[in-house]
Amino acid sequence: MILRPGTAAPDFALPNQFGQPVSLASFRGMKRVTLVFFPLAFSSTCQGELRELRDNLTLFFESDTELLGVSVDSKHTLRAWAEEQGYGFQLLADFWPHGEVARSYGAFLDDRGYANRATFVIDEQGVIRSSFASAPGEARTIEQYRVALSR
Repeated sequence: MILRPGTAAPDFALPNQFGQPVSLASFRGMKRVTLVFFPLAFSSTCQGELRELRDNLTLFFESDTELLGVSVDSKHTLRAWAEEQGYGFQLLADFWPHGEVARSYGAFLDDRGYANRATFVIDEQGVIRSSFASAPGEARTIEQYRVALSR
């Protein structure tokens, strides 16, 4: 079960696709964060979802929200994928300890070894304001993001 709205978001520090550390705490008091957990880079459903986010980045900019994608892939895999797809947002590697951040948000699928498609909108104080997930193999819609960001 993913963490619900009203819950304090677990802090983390993960490397982005360039190997630079990114922590949730670094955004505290400054801007909201949308964490987008996805199973694996280069998979068709994930690619479609992240392309839709890429094509709708203004939705996040206009709501002063940092968009962060998170998967168990290595930073090297994420960098190659981000460059190939032209993603204009950071991808974070929850590579080691394997899926630890996804677990802390209730999004890790132990039987599969990767995160479920789960999204968390976190306010400037570090509280989850909205969360939603889709069934395995099912894409999230941009409309779900619009609703989540409006809360």
